[in-house]
Amino acid sequence: MKKLLTTLFGVFGVTNAFANPACAVCTVAIGATLSISRRLGVCDNAIAIWVGAFLVLMGYWLIKWFDKKNWHFWGRNVILMLLSFSVIGGLYIHHLNYNPCFWFLDSFMIYALVGGAIYILSQKLYEWMKRRNGGHAHFPFEKVVLAIGALLVASIIVAQFA
Repeated sequence: MKKLLTTLFGVFGVTNAFANPACAVCTVAIGATLSISRRLGVCDNAIAIWVGAFLVLMGYWLIKWFDKKNWHFWGRNVILMLLSFSVIGGLYIHHLNYNPCFWFLDSFMIYALVGGAIYILSQKLYEWMKRRNGGHAHFPFEKVVLAIGALLVASIIVAQFA
């Protein structure tokens, strides 16, 4: 309840707002980036990196929702992340051709997994940097900048070699 009130007061400018690693604004920004880049003709593998990060965020939100409902069972987080990644088939089934290249995975799914791993590693890097700085971020929204920056660099590299 305290977090909710702090967030509401922060939104209305009464007190400082705290950045959430998977805030709704960041999630919508990644989702909008996917559709915009698709319309601009960006390489599918570069888009897949952003899709992977988006699906990790969706899995994160699903885990938080299960925590809120107090639903706990063995392997819950892994199952929910796999469920989140299974959405990729429904999203792009009509837009992509299935061309398996490694363990029955096509390049889009491989790059989505890479994007998810990059997002998770950027969050781990942020936590490490924050610990080294006495529990404080170096600048506001550092967590978001690290994630977006890492995904942007990876997608530029992938787009260059595609």
